[in-house]
Amino acid sequence: MHVAVSGASGLIGTALCQSLARSGHQVSKLVRRPSARPGEISWDPTAGSLDPAQLEGVDAVVNLSGAGIGDKRWTDAYKRELLDSRVATTSLLAETIAGMDRKPQVLLSGSAVGFYGERGDQVLTEQSDAGSGFLADICRKWESATGAASAAGIRVAHLRTGVVLADRGGALGKMLPLFRFGLGGKMGSGRAYWSWISLADEVGAIEFLLEHPVSGAVNLTAPAPATNAEFTKALGQALHRPTLLPVPSFGPKLLLGGELADALLFTSARVVPQALLDAGYRFRHPDLASAFQYVLGGGTAAAS
Repeated sequence: MHVAVSGASGLIGTALCQSLARSGHQVSKLVRRPSARPGEISWDPTAGSLDPAQLEGVDAVVNLSGAGIGDKRWTDAYKRELLDSRVATTSLLAETIAGMDRKPQVLLSGSAVGFYGERGDQVLTEQSDAGSGFLADICRKWESATGAASAAGIRVAHLRTGVVLADRGGALGKMLPLFRFGLGGKMGSGRAYWSWISLADEVGAIEFLLEHPVSGAVNLTAPAPATNAEFTKALGQALHRPTLLPVPSFGPKLLLGGELADALLFTSARVVPQALLDAGYRFRHPDLASAFQYVLGGGTAAAS
């Protein structure tokens, strides 16, 4: 299979491209600069520039583009960048492949569990309604931006990804140093549900969806979402470190800004991957114990 990947240099994109190549697939990476080596496709989403001829022969497109949600404080300018870097890129990709004579068969396009907003302990599946708030608004617009591809008969799946666990990069990569020094603990009350997935399962699920006829929303989360208190306890046990020091909510809010801290750390979304389970995907790391064993063992790519 020939797969084109946007966002190929990010945490998920890097691991995905490596795994696809190991499996014998041809990978083309969309890059925002002049292509410098074979297997690169130059595009400019800001200018709306993508030559469809460069996508000739591509069987599938995986769209992982988007500025990092937690990379900067949420100023008005950065919130606009977070939205545009998802919606503009997705619209350009969808419209470009929709207009091709030989269209890719499938578009797997990024989204996030932020779609569901704050939902307490309610169990959420792909059939659950959208929530409210900035991230939920982004996700709705992000998913809607694939409309041209769907209208052209291309199978589209929206990858509603949770917290991706890897030893470097992502939220866990930022948490590990504190926990290794025994300074980690639950955030606030610890009651907020965190829906997570190992990097190996994130990549494995994407590869599964390339080859299985699943469309629409797909939750890319492990089947065992955990409260923040459960998550931090399991991480401390895996590291053999105490997790007795709770982190008051005002600390992260001072550091990150209230809106960003609430969205990343204190919003509760108890998401289960019903579509993946129904389609027969088997998780490598269905629980936190196995996921942390993988992460702490150096798992930064899709494990073989």
